[in-house]
Amino acid sequence: MSSDERARIKELEREVRELRQANEILKKASAYFAQAELDRPLKR
Repeated sequence: MSSDERARIKELEREVRELRQANEILKKASAYFAQAELDRPLKR
């Protein structure tokens, strides 16, 4: 494997890690706002 290929794999692994972290944040935010919506009093 060439050094360019190794560098590309390292970059892609970093990107995957960042995207997984962002996905976890979005999941938690989605759950938070969904719960907040359920806890909100009903408007009549």
